[in-house]
Formats: sequence, structure tokens, C-alpha cells
Amino acid sequence: MRLALVTQRDLPEWEVDDRPFHAALASHGIEAVQEIWDDPEVAWGAYDGVLLRTVWDYFEKAPAFLAWSEEVAAESRLWNPVPVLRWNHDKRYLRELESVGFAIAPTEWFEADASDIEERLRARAWERALLKPAVGATSIGTLRFQVDAAGMAKAKQQLSRQLRDCAQFVQQYQSSVETLGELSAIFLAGQFSHGIRKLPVSGDYRTQDDHGAKDEPYVIDSLELSVAKRLLRYVEERFELEEPLLYARVDWLRGAGGELLLNELELIEPSLFFRHSPRAAESLARELLRRLSESL
Repeated sequence: MRLALVTQRDLPEWEVDDRPFHAALASHGIEAVQEIWDDPEVAWGAYDGVLLRTVWDYFEKAPAFLAWSEEVAAESRLWNPVPVLRWNHDKRYLRELESVGFAIAPTEWFEADASDIEERLRARAWERALLKPAVGATSIGTLRFQVDAAGMAKAKQQLSRQLRDCAQFVQQYQSSVETLGELSAIFLAGQFSHGIRKLPVSGDYRTQDDHGAKDEPYVIDSLELSVAKRLLRYVEERFELEEPLLYARVDWLRGAGGELLLNELELIEPSLFFRHSPRAAESLARELLRRLSESL
């Protein structure tokens, strides 16, 4: 069986987290080949399955990536499914999830116009806020700012510029990220696998390796597990999936009162932190063997 592991051009040299997974695939007799998603020479139909992994540049050319995913899905099995990718690539999915009962940080959404940002944020009475693009990754295009005249002027300028590319949103800044970090629950084939805590550099809010953040195993509590399971059930029912999502990562922050706030639901190209759980690499390899065998 042949499996394409989809990556990007110029993958950072420090990215080695998937190596235990590669070894697990080989131990099960799966020939895994890393392929660049936008390489026109790749024959995707020659693979029994195509698994998105380190496509961390997809957001820079999202329409092309989504068109590519449609083409690949017509030639082979693609994980995760295209409708899920299309929904998850735009963080306005958080607005939908909030509307059905999943708590997120207090948020103001901006679709096309930044003119009323001062009015809207003053009404919120926040001290600090965080600007984010709806289509983005690795904290690119984000801005932490004080909700005062100088801070809002800077935010309005950046917001206006970035609205030319995609919708934007501004959230109340959750300072707990600086001490508690971002908390993650990783699921494989619908089953909880392991928890991770990502801690930014002192004074920073960015929890990605790119910005020097550290990560460590984290024991999730019963509330976190319950919310994560309910969230994945919602997605699977929404898209009428015939089998559980092959992989998912649920990311939370804690609010000022300790409340659980959904930060992101990663269903496209999440780091799965195999370095903290070799067992997870084995579990995912076994599940892929099962799914690939069924499709032969």
C-alpha cells in the first residue's frame, strides 16, 4: 500500500515531530512518500491514500489549496475530507460553534469594514485585545494591542489592510496564555489520544514552535474531554461523515475566571506531537492500515 504524506516546499529543518509516525507506517508495510501539495508533477492517483500533514503554507493560497484538495479527492482517498477542510480553513467556523453552545473568547467579527472598530471595542470595555485573520496560521497577521487610542489606531490600520484578503476578528486578550499556555486534546479516529500544553516565550502569546514556544504532555480533565468529544460529534454529524475524523486537535485557553474557551479546532494540518506519544504514532498507523485495506 502506498500513502502520500502531504507537505510543503521549504519545510523548516526543525520539523521532526512526524518521524515516529513515519517509522510506524513502515513497520506496518505502508510505503509512505512525502509529496509537496502544489507540485504539478505528482500523480496523486498513484497512491492508495493521501494524508495531509505539514501543509503549513496552505493559507497563503487557500483557493488553490481547496481546488487541489477537490482534485485529489477525485483520484484517491484524502484525509480529512474536502467538505471538512473547506469549512475548517476559515476561522469563522468559531462563530458557528459559538452559536451552537461552544464557548469562545468574546469576539468582534469584521467582514469588510474597519471603520467602527473603536466604537465596538470601547463598548466591550476590554483592556487588551488580539486581532486575527480568519484565514491564517502560525500567528501570522495577529496583533496584540492595548484598547486605547494608540493601540486602536494601530489595530485599525492593520485591520483595514488585512480585510483586503479575508475576514478578520478581534478577541478579548486572554492573559492566561502567558502562564497556563494553550491546552490541546488530540484525537485519532475519534478516540482521545493525548493532551499537550504549549507554552509561549515569557511575555509572548504565540504558542507555535516558530516563535520559540515549548510544549509538554498535559493531562486533560473530565470537562475538557467531555467538551472535546461533544465538539467532534457535532462536526461528524454536521458533515454526515461515515467514519470518525482520522485526526483532530482541539485547542483551548482558560478565561480570567478559569472557564474553558475554544481557541481553535485543527482539522487540516495540526501538529500531533508524536514526540510526546509514540503510542499515538502507532495508533494512527494501524488505523491507516485498516482504512487503506478496506479501500483496496
